[in-house]
Amino acid sequence: MPLISVVVPCYNEQEVLPALYAELRRVAGLMDCAEFEFCFVDDGSADATAELLRAWSREDGRVRFSSFSRNFGKEAAMLAGLRMARGDFVALMDADLQHPPEMLIEMYEAVKDGEYDCAAARRTAREGETKVRSGGSALFSKLMNALSDTEYVEGATDYRLMRRGMVEAVLSLPEYNRFTKGIFSWVGFKTKWIPYVSRERAAGETKWSFSKLLRYSIDGMMAFSTKPLALSSILGVISCAIAIITLLVTVVKTLIFGNPVAGYPTIVSLILLVGGLLMFFIGMLGQYLAKTYMEAKHRPIYIVRETEEGLK
Repeated sequence: MPLISVVVPCYNEQEVLPALYAELRRVAGLMDCAEFEFCFVDDGSADATAELLRAWSREDGRVRFSSFSRNFGKEAAMLAGLRMARGDFVALMDADLQHPPEMLIEMYEAVKDGEYDCAAARRTAREGETKVRSGGSALFSKLMNALSDTEYVEGATDYRLMRRGMVEAVLSLPEYNRFTKGIFSWVGFKTKWIPYVSRERAAGETKWSFSKLLRYSIDGMMAFSTKPLALSSILGVISCAIAIITLLVTVVKTLIFGNPVAGYPTIVSLILLVGGLLMFFIGMLGQYLAKTYMEAKHRPIYIVRETEEGLK
């Protein structure tokens, strides 16, 4: 029978993990057409997440886990889980039960015969979500499509079931600064999008504050587009054109109509405008250089402290 690997990144999820594990076992019991392994990645949790995974791995041979030496972030945890997975099909999902495990049944039906390489969940709404957050998500999708050469589906989530060929393609991209949603889009493959309404978190607290989401969005745009750099050049040309036109108008008004040239306030405003634009784009260039610097150092994306086989 085919093997389905379910990859679950975890960070301080002791409150919700028992419910998730029970749901995964229930769904696996319904899908007697395949075998399962559950690949949990503990992203340096400070609670009892690692203890739970350690106990389950002793009781259930389907449970495997990796525990990081510290918190390396969700992107690193997803990569570690994909590397760990041995299945013919690999699912990726969050630990908070906002991704309904029962959707795995529909996803498997879509990919099992090879008609699709991937079945992915597309969020159409989120229970309890504010208009500000939903609007921000829609704006991010539009910006990604405008700035990137790869298509970004609005509402796309990390929750998906992939055939082994797509997983190997994702793993072949070695970059340090990872944006997995963009990588999924970049590698291509035929994907079936399954709409769903995201549930509220079953237990525990979200790890994503507004500032983290904003930084994650900016990292995603910079990881898959150099158009912001081109935008700085375009704005520079426009600024020069406006400056030349303003200079010509000022000369004409002074020589022909005798109008006095505005003094201190005009100069200060122009200096602040140009200085602000310069600092903004220098900062943007610095971000690209910083990411290139981190790539060039070739540091490992994560460090594993422990697996189901014991301490490293």
